[in-house]
Amino acid sequence: MFKTLRNDLQVVLERDPAARSRFEVALNYPGLHAVWNHRAAHWFWQHGFKLLGRMLSQISRFFTGVEIHPGATIGHGLFIDHGMGVVIGETAEIGDNVTLYHGVTLGGVSTEKGKRHPTIGENVVIGAGAKVLGAITVGAGSRIGANSVVVKPVPANSVVVGVPGQVVVRSKSHTTEKSDLHHDRLPDTLGTAMASVMQRLELIENTLNVHMTVHPGSRGNGNGNGNGHYPGDGDDEEVILAPHAPDHGRWRGEDFAI
Repeated sequence: MFKTLRNDLQVVLERDPAARSRFEVALNYPGLHAVWNHRAAHWFWQHGFKLLGRMLSQISRFFTGVEIHPGATIGHGLFIDHGMGVVIGETAEIGDNVTLYHGVTLGGVSTEKGKRHPTIGENVVIGAGAKVLGAITVGAGSRIGANSVVVKPVPANSVVVGVPGQVVVRSKSHTTEKSDLHHDRLPDTLGTAMASVMQRLELIENTLNVHMTVHPGSRGNGNGNGNGHYPGDGDDEEVILAPHAPDHGRWRGEDFAI
């Protein structure tokens, strides 16, 4: 038991640079307190004292802001950073060395008995506010972006971002034992797809020489490009190119007249 407690304290020191000592962590980290309380509640749940286990989990919820159903199965090295608003359902299963940030929900989407909550593999990081719903599996070494809504299985070594969650399999597997806490490294799946479409469209327009259009705010009667004429016919209305693909992730203001 004492070895497990020391390991829990060490996990916090390794993943939170704000933690300065084991003593400080033991006294002031609600996520850690929630994990410790869950271990006791889970023991009661497994040994038939379900009401007592449920009561203990609710007491823990009151003091920590973290709600973990006593039926949930949690591996070693779980770190709940900040903690407030985390919800873990009854049939959820969490592997070793998982990191959850505040506002994470491991929820169910069915009223049927049985397995209805997610299974989280080892070394998974789930960002703040993310929702993982249903009896799906998140593969080991994956990272869920903040506020993502995950409703489909996630392969190992993947990154998920967006609503609903878009899965991007890593080009390089996350092989280190340390948790992947780089929340800034999230793919812009929709933006990249839009950029690809814009590039293809721009190529077609350049080929056909039909890439000019009238400024959206200019006067016109709604025919053709806004006034029934095409650029170059002597008309004095403002004319701009259609929006281009973003350059290194940045759109140009003139493309949108701002």
